[in-house]
Amino acid sequence: MKNIIYILITTLVIVSSCKNDDDGAINTFGNVVLDFKNTINNNGIELTTDSYTNASNEVYTISELKYIISNIVLIKANGQEFVYPVDRSYFLINEEVLGSKKVSLADISAGEYTKIKFGFGVDQSKYPLNGMANFIPTAEESGMLWSWSAGYKFIKFEGTYTVNGGASADYSIHVGSHGTTLDNYKEITIELPNTLTIEESKSPEVAINVDIAKIFDGTNTHSLEVKNSIQVDAEFAPKIAENISNMFTATSVSN
Repeated sequence: MKNIIYILITTLVIVSSCKNDDDGAINTFGNVVLDFKNTINNNGIELTTDSYTNASNEVYTISELKYIISNIVLIKANGQEFVYPVDRSYFLINEEVLGSKKVSLADISAGEYTKIKFGFGVDQSKYPLNGMANFIPTAEESGMLWSWSAGYKFIKFEGTYTVNGGASADYSIHVGSHGTTLDNYKEITIELPNTLTIEESKSPEVAINVDIAKIFDGTNTHSLEVKNSIQVDAEFAPKIAENISNMFTATSVSN
């Protein structure tokens, strides 16, 4: 009888940690944490208190920094992809909330991965508010919905700035998509510095550096003196979105 009980318990443990794929093979699953680290000059940013200088020689502070990461995909060296379930794949990174910068993903197919792909913002298929019931309250509570339109702000980047020691002024950079004419959603693929190994009962971590200075100084250079408020802007918003798409780099993988 003891042997029978032992066999039953062992079987239950195996079944609980494994899942069958479509062809009947058994796959094991694990977890991973993506740690987004917002930095300027390789140092963590400080809201309100610290000041920074952009390439236009404008000194600025940051009072609010929030952005949406979505549609996460893990990619193996042979190109095989694990697509994280879309209805669970929308996250708000909020510099003010430490826990929001660590994105925990569960039930990842076991294997070795060399790249991560994700979206900045919300793709057109979920814009306006279709199929996003789990994320809508988070976006609304965090001020990431446009007040005049059923859609999302992909980033809120706000603070104050001065030029040549002059009077301080506010800046506000909000980027999103607006209908089919202005699509600022970006798909980003980053190489991992070493292989990410997903296996049962482990939770590795990937550190992702987010170079916030590139919002101003990336592929395009943006001067706040020229434009300090970007909302629905067909000229400047796409340039900011392009800069943002190049500010993510994976710096370490801890298996």
